[in-house]
Amino acid sequence: MKKISSLFLVAFTIFLASCSNNESNTTDTQKATAEQTVGQSGVQDDASQKNVVQVAIGSKDHTTLVTAVKAGELVDALSNAGPFTVFAPTNDAFNKLPAGTVEGLLKPESKETLVDILQYHVSVGVYKTEMMQEGQNIGQVNGGNVIITKKDGAYYVNGNAKIVASIPAANGIVHVIDAVLLPPKN
Repeated sequence: MKKISSLFLVAFTIFLASCSNNESNTTDTQKATAEQTVGQSGVQDDASQKNVVQVAIGSKDHTTLVTAVKAGELVDALSNAGPFTVFAPTNDAFNKLPAGTVEGLLKPESKETLVDILQYHVSVGVYKTEMMQEGQNIGQVNGGNVIITKKDGAYYVNGNAKIVASIPAANGIVHVIDAVLLPPKN
């Protein structure tokens, strides 16, 4: 009986030690995982089709837009599943704005206005040009609407931003436009 009690005591001690050690390892693993947690934009995948943000990042003509999306902290939101239609102004489109406009919008105190403008360039859903119709209203993420028009075989957003290219993405479509869309004042 004494041997069984001693054997039980040794086994119980080993059990407690291993449980304590597992808790320590679990806590360390949880800490490491928490430190590595990033948003959707941090997921590395070089094999799949690019999402709307990756399409913009890969374009030398959209560096201003990418800078604005980063400043507005919208990279993760636009990297999610979507689907999204993004009307993506080129650098030249941003250059058409009055001097100092872009720089002013990139300031931290202008973040709310910047986000409103950027969200006015995004729709939930995929709107391919072949599905667009004259006078079509498309709801934007900021709560506003854009109107699609067609002139001489080309599609325009709000009558002045010409869609110059369309690029399919894993989570939607990017329509490259030649003007910045400004939400109407309320």
